[in-house]
This record gives sequence, C-alpha cells and structure tokens, in this order.
Amino acid sequence: MGSAVTTTDPAKTSTASSRPGYGQLLRTRGAWTFLLPGFAARQPFAMLTISIVLLVQHTTGSYGAAGATAAVTGVAMALFAPYSGRLADRYGQRAVLLPGVLVHTLAGLTLTALALAHAPLWVLFVAAVPTGASVPQIGPMVRARWGVTLKDSPLMTTAAAFESVTDELTFVFGPLLATALCTAVAPAAGLLTEASLTLVGGLLFAAQKRTQPPVAASDGHARVEHVSALSVPGVRVLIAAFLGIGSVFGGMQVSLAAFTESIGEPGLNGVLYGTFAAGNMLSGVVCGAIAWKAAPQRRLLVGYTALALAASALWTAHSVPLLAALGLLVGMCIAPALITGYTLVEGLVPAGARTEAFTWLTGAVALGQAAAVTVAGQLEDRLWGGAGFLVPMTGTVLALLALVTLRSRLAARAGSRTVARGVGHRSAVAVD
Repeated sequence: MGSAVTTTDPAKTSTASSRPGYGQLLRTRGAWTFLLPGFAARQPFAMLTISIVLLVQHTTGSYGAAGATAAVTGVAMALFAPYSGRLADRYGQRAVLLPGVLVHTLAGLTLTALALAHAPLWVLFVAAVPTGASVPQIGPMVRARWGVTLKDSPLMTTAAAFESVTDELTFVFGPLLATALCTAVAPAAGLLTEASLTLVGGLLFAAQKRTQPPVAASDGHARVEHVSALSVPGVRVLIAAFLGIGSVFGGMQVSLAAFTESIGEPGLNGVLYGTFAAGNMLSGVVCGAIAWKAAPQRRLLVGYTALALAASALWTAHSVPLLAALGLLVGMCIAPALITGYTLVEGLVPAGARTEAFTWLTGAVALGQAAAVTVAGQLEDRLWGGAGFLVPMTGTVLALLALVTLRSRLAARAGSRTVARGVGHRSAVAVD
C-alpha cells in the first residue's frame, strides 16, 4: 500500500532562491530547448487574423466580409482550443501537435486558395472553421512545460510574467510582419507565411519530447481518472476574468481606429495601440522581477480593480495625449492580471489538466476579443465617436464583480500538490 507524499526535487529546488528573476529562469535546465521553437511556433498565432483580413478585403473589396471571416476563425479557435488542450493532457503534446499542425497548414492553404478564387463568402466561412479550430495552442503548452520544469519553485510567477511578455512581443511583431508581407509582397503572402511557420515551428516544438508534461498511463493495476479543467470552480472564475481582459483588447482595437479616423489622423492608430501594448510589456517585465509576498488571489483582485478603473476612464478621453496616457495605464494593468491568473492555475488544477486549463483561459481572451470587436463596432456606428470604449469598461466591471463574488473559489484546494504512490491509488485532484 502506498501513501500520498509531497513531491520534491532537489534539482528544481536549487533553481530558486530568495529572489527569483529572469536570469535564474533562463538558466533553468532544458528551458531553451522548448523556448526557442515555442517562440517560432507561436508567432503565426498573431499573424492569422490580420492576414485573413488583408487577403479577404483584397479579394472581396469589403472590410465587413474580411472581418466576418476573421471572426469565424477566432470563434472556432476559442471553442476548439480547450479540447485540444484536453487531448494534449491525456495523450501528450506531441500526439496532438503532429496532426494539428498538418491540419492547420492544409486548412490555411485551402482558405487562401478559395479567397484568391473569389469563392462565395459562405464558402470562406466554412473554410475558416477548420483553420481556426486547428490553431496549435503553443502558448498554453509552453506554460504547461514550465509547470513541469519548475513545479513548486518561486520562479513560477517569473515564468508566467515571461510568457506574458513573450505573448505581447508576438502580438507586436506578428501583425507587423503579416502587414508587410501582404502589402509589399502579395495579399496572400501573410497567410502563406503563417501556414509555413506553423508547420516548421510546430514540428520543431513537438520534437522536444524530454520537456513535455508526462502523460498519466493506466494499466491493469492502476486506474487513472482524467478530470476536465472546467470542472474546477476556480478555472470557471478565471475564465470570466479573462473574458473581461479580451473585451479590453477587442474594444481598444476598434475604438482607437475609430478615434484616429474621426480626427483625420488614421496613422496614429498604430502609435496609440503600440503605447497600449508597451504598457502591457513594461508591467509584465516588472511583475516578473518582483518577489511577491502577497497571495496571488489578493493580487488578482487588486490588479483587476485597477484595470476596471483605468478602463472605465477611456471613454472620457477626447485628445490624443490623454488617450495615449490612459491607454498606457490600461496596458500596465492588464499584464499583472494575466500573469496572476496563469499563476493561480498551478494551485487550482491537477498537473494532468493544466494544458487544458491554459487553453480555456487563452480561448476566453480570444472569445472576449471577438465579441468586443463586434459590439464596439456597432456602438461606434450607431452612437457617438468613442462609444466603443464603453465595451472595455463594461467587460472589466462585470468580470470584477464575478471575481469579488466568487473569490473563495480561487483558493488552492488541499492536496492539490500531492501525488499518490502505490498500486491501485489514484492521484489526488483539486476538484469539488
């Protein structure tokens, strides 16, 4: 008969010190083997939407058709990503990535060919579904690998911050690359490059077998129960929080574009959104460099309150300098909320369901963003200029109310960091 024991690893314990930092994190054994291919493989994620918009707009002459096609792709990704994460937890990341990158590459090439052939819009919608549904969830997979590599190390918060900054860098460089390719080379060049990078980067990442999270195997002597991350109450609370964050991204994209268009300076849109993204990256770097003493649940509530307050002031801005300052402030409030939310997953979710948990959160951001783009666009068209900024305010305030009301669900469950040893025992899982 075996007994539940707390897992410890001297090699990993020595990784952390009293003040965790990026230097220590990047010196973690084996980290670079998945960081470099992971960065290459996640770059296409930020290229997909803008590449579809530019290609479909070129072939149809309609931004409405282009935005609708991109929205179908985003919704399909948000709905199917958690199932991809669940399969990765159950069968291993490599088993999901290998067929996934092939399907996504073929789907992207098919969508490109149909757009160039001036296919009807409904055909583009049909092709957009598998393109979005098969997007490889590299970011959540990298986060899951950090969880295995670091386990209970204080460096987990630093790793979450590092991943947040990496995501922001991806969303700065990806759209720029896609736009340059579509405008300077050919309208289809962005989507073709996205498909190629997905194939090459995904296969290189899948080849790193040593760092992928282990798969709990079942045999005739031991029965393994696979638990969905969505069954953990805290994950559902975090999904609500991340939907609110997605509303900020989507609302800012549409409203900033509408604002700069209304003042006759559309070129300032990139500057204002870049300021917003810069605030996100800056606070992410700082957040990861701090040795936090406050509990992550408290940090999330405080950080999200600041985000809701900052987002609620956006609609009052009527000048470029004020909007830039508020955008910078909103961006600085987003990273701490994202980082703390991802950090909480480690204590809330059993190791065998963390990839799925991360994909639920990533999908929530994408879904919130897609909804916010649609609603903000309608508000800008039907109400006054700047009405789209009401979307980030409403989304974050509602999410904050959910966090405050359900904050007790974010506490780590007893036994969530234990494993069972011995024949016939099942791993303890943190579920209600």
